[in-house]
Amino acid sequence: MALKLTDRGIHEAENPIEVSFREAFELLKSQLNPPFTLKVLTQEEYSNLNKAIIFGILSQPNLAEVHIKHLHAIIIDGYELFTCMLVKIADELYVKLLDSVKIQLIWVTKEMLNVLAIGFDKLLVALLRQIVGGDFSEGNSWLCLEMVALFLANWDCLLEEEPLILNKGLYVFLRLLADHYRVPSNPMVDGLKRMEVVYCVRLLREQFLLCLKIGRDLIRLLQDLVHIPEFKAIWKDLLLNPRQFGVDGFKDISQIYHTKTPSSYFLLRVTPEMETKLRFLLTHVKLGSQKRYQVWFAKKFLGVPGSEVILIDIVRFICCSVHPSSEIMQPDILPRWAVIGWLLTSCRKSYVEANLKLALFYDWLFYDEITDNVMNIEPGILLMVNSIPNYIEVTRTLLEFLLIVVDNYDIERKEVVSKGVSTALSALVKRGIVSSLDVLTHCDMIAPVHREMFGKLVLVMQGIHSKKLGSASIIHDMSPPPSHLVSSSLGSQHPNRVNCN
Repeated sequence: MALKLTDRGIHEAENPIEVSFREAFELLKSQLNPPFTLKVLTQEEYSNLNKAIIFGILSQPNLAEVHIKHLHAIIIDGYELFTCMLVKIADELYVKLLDSVKIQLIWVTKEMLNVLAIGFDKLLVALLRQIVGGDFSEGNSWLCLEMVALFLANWDCLLEEEPLILNKGLYVFLRLLADHYRVPSNPMVDGLKRMEVVYCVRLLREQFLLCLKIGRDLIRLLQDLVHIPEFKAIWKDLLLNPRQFGVDGFKDISQIYHTKTPSSYFLLRVTPEMETKLRFLLTHVKLGSQKRYQVWFAKKFLGVPGSEVILIDIVRFICCSVHPSSEIMQPDILPRWAVIGWLLTSCRKSYVEANLKLALFYDWLFYDEITDNVMNIEPGILLMVNSIPNYIEVTRTLLEFLLIVVDNYDIERKEVVSKGVSTALSALVKRGIVSSLDVLTHCDMIAPVHREMFGKLVLVMQGIHSKKLGSASIIHDMSPPPSHLVSSSLGSQHPNRVNCN
């Protein structure tokens, strides 16, 4: 029987990537057994031999040791090409790989880590991205278990060679822990949870300075784990004894609030296939023609029980990692706010809905015009404004949630949150995302108490703006200068501002 990497249907065309690797294997099969012929290779010959060896390792587990020895003998680029090819397989073929091939892929990944192959960190990221949120199947749990075990087993090596990959693992495993603790107990999940807790707590306790590089979303993830004893202790230290973490200059949790999370972290919780489909939806689909694409997306990625939790990660990804160019931001292209509105109305569980709203507004809470990007907060305001009047309930629930968060997210640091939201509102008006906030403050369809509360935020916003203008005036006159916890498609409306009449 012919060797293969993937499982495909009878009428499904072969993947060209698999075809190219198999063809290289068939072409060079006679050279893959010892004694190996060692000679100077052209770039094309070297590429084909790398492909052939990869195919042999993945499809012939019994000969994997022979193939890896062959690889070590012919390498001239620090394994860079070989690792790059493995990343391509992980990104584009993983979902369809045979179980035996997935096992071999993890095995060869460990081998690449052992030799510190150039690009091994990218390979680890590619595999982390294939751990699907909300998927509690045996195969997905197996991959998660393998990855956390790999990170723990190679702790010292990773810390010395690529410390930021430990952060990537922390982000992924913190996020997955929240889901795993909602799953009924079983031996595999229980063992997985223990390993995830060990990894995350160790990194937070021993390498907190490194963890701080994640930024404010570290806090967003930790808040879902406060019920776990080990994380409850971490929360206690964060709030009451920050010096316990041994980081010079770290005195208060608000310092983390003010650090924006790099967009690369949000990619970790959406698979490459999901990313491709979302980017297509937001760059090529016309507003009003999105329903069939949304139905397909929901069937493909949201059809498995428990998969609803991935909506939180998708919203964070859309807000912070998908920033359309001016050419794409045309009135006829499906805007981000409309997709998020559809995702919001797809929620069936209250805790998912609450976390989705928090994901939408999170950057509002600590917004800084110097360090933050207005595109991260644009979808939230446009969703509220453009839902009036046809989808007023969306506006009401979002505005109510935002006001509750301002008052209750962190009571001890309420001024920090209030200032962040007011600064966000100021930036949205100043940058022309909305021409004014009157559509919200003067809308009779919104409860008077919420309009009044929102109006107070607008007053704070105006105060901040006035202070900036005053400071700018003073500077102009002088010499030139050398900034705790809350736990459908929207149709085809035009994305521009609408009124409440």
